[in-house]
Amino acid sequence: MKKLHLFIVFAFILFPYSQFFTQIPGLVNYSEENGLNSSYTYRLSQDSNGFIWIGSDNGLFRFDGKEFKQYTKRDGLKNIDVLSCVPLSNGEIFIIPFLNDFAYLKDGKIINSDNNKELKKMQFGHDPVAVGKKNSVFLYNTFNPKNIFIYKNENVSKIPLSLNKGDNNIVAFDAEKNILYNSDGKGKLEIYNILTKKKTLCNIHIPEGTIIYKKGDFFAFRRNEKVDIYKVENNSNFKKIQSFSVNQGIHQLILDKNNRLWICLENGGVLYFNQPLSDKVNLSSPIKFLDDFIINDIILDKDNNVWFSTRNNGIYFIADKFFRNYIQLPIKNNSSHITAISNLGNDIILGYNEAKGGIYHSKNITDIILEKNRKIEHKAIFSKGNTIIFGLSRSVFQYNTITKRTTFIQASSLKNIIPYTDNSVLFCTAENLTAYNFIKNTFTDILTGQRIYTALPFHKDSLFIGTFKDLYKFNSKTQKKTLFLEGYYFTDIKKLKENLYIGATNLNGIILFNNKKIVKKITENNGLSTSQIKKIDIQNENIFWASTNSGLIRIEIKGKNFLINNFTQTDGLPSNVIAGCVIKKDSIFVGTSKGLGILSISKLLTQQKFINKKVIINSIVIGHQEYFNLKTELFAQNPNNEVIFNLSFPDYSSQGKINYKYKIEGLNDNWQMSSSPKIIFNSIPHGQYIFKVYGIGYNGKQSFSSSDIAFKIKPQFWQTWLFKAFVAVLGILIIWIIINTYFQKKRNKKLETLYYEKKIAELELQAIKAQINPHFIYNCLNSIQFLLYKKDYRETENYLDTFSQMIRKTLYYSEKTFMPINEEIEYLSLYLNMEKLRLKDVFDYKIIVSENINTNWKIPSLLIQPFVENAIKHGIAGLQNRKGQIEISFTHYESTLCITIEDNGVGINNNPESILKTNSFGVKLSQKRIETFKQLFETKIILEINNLSEKLQQPGTQIKIYITPYENKSAGLHY
Repeated sequence: MKKLHLFIVFAFILFPYSQFFTQIPGLVNYSEENGLNSSYTYRLSQDSNGFIWIGSDNGLFRFDGKEFKQYTKRDGLKNIDVLSCVPLSNGEIFIIPFLNDFAYLKDGKIINSDNNKELKKMQFGHDPVAVGKKNSVFLYNTFNPKNIFIYKNENVSKIPLSLNKGDNNIVAFDAEKNILYNSDGKGKLEIYNILTKKKTLCNIHIPEGTIIYKKGDFFAFRRNEKVDIYKVENNSNFKKIQSFSVNQGIHQLILDKNNRLWICLENGGVLYFNQPLSDKVNLSSPIKFLDDFIINDIILDKDNNVWFSTRNNGIYFIADKFFRNYIQLPIKNNSSHITAISNLGNDIILGYNEAKGGIYHSKNITDIILEKNRKIEHKAIFSKGNTIIFGLSRSVFQYNTITKRTTFIQASSLKNIIPYTDNSVLFCTAENLTAYNFIKNTFTDILTGQRIYTALPFHKDSLFIGTFKDLYKFNSKTQKKTLFLEGYYFTDIKKLKENLYIGATNLNGIILFNNKKIVKKITENNGLSTSQIKKIDIQNENIFWASTNSGLIRIEIKGKNFLINNFTQTDGLPSNVIAGCVIKKDSIFVGTSKGLGILSISKLLTQQKFINKKVIINSIVIGHQEYFNLKTELFAQNPNNEVIFNLSFPDYSSQGKINYKYKIEGLNDNWQMSSSPKIIFNSIPHGQYIFKVYGIGYNGKQSFSSSDIAFKIKPQFWQTWLFKAFVAVLGILIIWIIINTYFQKKRNKKLETLYYEKKIAELELQAIKAQINPHFIYNCLNSIQFLLYKKDYRETENYLDTFSQMIRKTLYYSEKTFMPINEEIEYLSLYLNMEKLRLKDVFDYKIIVSENINTNWKIPSLLIQPFVENAIKHGIAGLQNRKGQIEISFTHYESTLCITIEDNGVGINNNPESILKTNSFGVKLSQKRIETFKQLFETKIILEINNLSEKLQQPGTQIKIYITPYENKSAGLHY
């Protein structure tokens, strides 16, 4: 009796359907024009990234909300008639075409049975059923299956089935529990565990011709036009919870992820039950829509948006907010283009883009035909009491809500209707500004010969009037018109509060002004979605709403700041083309180009600031290679350093109006915007980078987080720091070699020149020495001759003895370049003794060596003797009245050796050249030797000759020889 009652109840509520509509506002059709190159679509599915996959008669399609990507024969499909696909948890897409031509999509490539022989193991006589579980797919025939095939990680295995003898029909498979629901030829239903082979009989009989649909614990049995809903307990105990008939042929039954029932009808249309299946709540009347289309499949995506695949009409989409709004507040025939809206008590008055109006009351719209078959749009509506004035672009009508009578008022090029007095309104037209009394049906001209777009009374007899480009103050009594705001095309003006007005402009956003000046401008720079405003509607003195062709805007004044919220289709509006709105408590009634939208203000204000999705980086082309597996190291090498990012942002509510905000950290810190899902970078220098990208939805909201991917551009070997360091070192080395070679050649040339100069100097020195020896010997022989002449044989013998020692030493030292100071002193002593003997003691001598003198120091040999000889010969020998004195001293000052030869002779002129003018040939040779030593040994020898009579007021001559010690590195000598 209870089952009969349920059947009667559902038969009553389902036919005829209490609520239906053929077209849902916000419903979007994707077809060939949008890139879906197939009209006949089969099964739909959604993967973990959010992509929608569509099986069709022209391949497999992937939709990301902006573009369709098609996979066909050229991509690897052996059969392009694709029934469905199963997205797996490991990212693979298992593809099920007709005729066993199975394939799968992995890392952007389709693998078919030619590439993977494992796929050939699966052969079915009919199109199989496929059930996904994580990264596995179970495939089986529904009629008399012998095996269940399992595809997993590119391998195929099978589980043999041991079913009853006779006919078997698999009606459902639970992959989580590994159980088949099998019906034998007699209508018995049993549970078969594919692993344990255990069979359990169920408490239900299945009539022949019954088709079963399963979702979780719910089963829908369809037989002809009757539908039975069961809930299963303990896997085998079936409990009927609903039963009804639709009185039409059923094409498909679908249980969505929220356990709601959809019935696709054979002759077109869908029945939708808005309550989840439950054994405690009966289903209410279904809603019928899409009457003209045959629906093959329906899915709810992750955001509860609804997708429909159709036979020969592509796919349809409706966002969850659209669908919920119209399911909760369904309005029959609510899809007309609304161009004006007003309110009258609890009713909403609508004007369309034709000579027809409407009154919304108690979830129904009553049409008011003003002129039949005339396509002229409404410009404005005024309503008060029982009067409604419909202002069309060419005609004005008055409607009485009590008598239902429509009266033609006038024909004019109307722009706006403005409330004026209690019983009158202002008609803004292309010809004049007229006051119309809707009680008396009389007209009064306010301003003639002017094109007026809007007006607003702001004081007794004073109005703001707006033309095509300026706003004026006008006094209706004096007819005086004064320019107030120049250059603003006002489309609407409203009074917000005392002496504060709001103007909607065509290009300059919203203007707040008083009766003296502009107070504030609100434009896109302040957060408006557009600066082209059509209408302003006041909620209270701090909140107002702006209607635009880009959505609805709410502006709230908070002190000196403004809180701005932009609402679009993504928030549930039927369309973004808004004519105006009416606010009633928490509800806002919005007139749009796709019907009337009724939304909750509080729910609108709870909109998320971000889109709870991230951009999907599908692949990266880098180094002329496309990477789908982004977990691998991504790199390119110069000069192949072009990088292409293929992106998707599956925010389906934006309906393709998607942008991307991106930058590459390490290259440029400035964010860039693009509407293209393909981001291309050229000539990126080598280095390590991070690509960051946000998705931007249609209403300007962005993804809650950026999608980041690291990559690097490797340098060529000549761009590495090691190579650069090597080149730098090599360059420095080459430069050093070149410079060193240059200076070495120069040095060698100098050394060669110096070598020859020294050779010449040495030869010259030897020649000088060769000259010194004969000169000295010649002088000694003269002395010997002089002694013999005097017959002083004893002295001659002594002299010859000393002379022989002198000759030996002279010959010895003449071969030496340097001689120690002590040997020089010994040589000088021998010479002075010999001269003293020859001259009969006419002089005395003294040799003094300072304590800080090292007598082993070497000095040029035979350098001092000629100056001593000159002192004797030219200074001492001519003395008559005093005995001669010669003093030789060796002293050392800092780094200089000073040798002084001083006598008390007749003296010379204190001119260094005077001594050279004398007959002292030895001194001349010594001077040459000094110059030669300077050149040969790069030493410093200074000769200084002083006349003591001028310097010390005493007779005599002083000769000083200064020698700077020098380390001769080539000879190893120090003197």
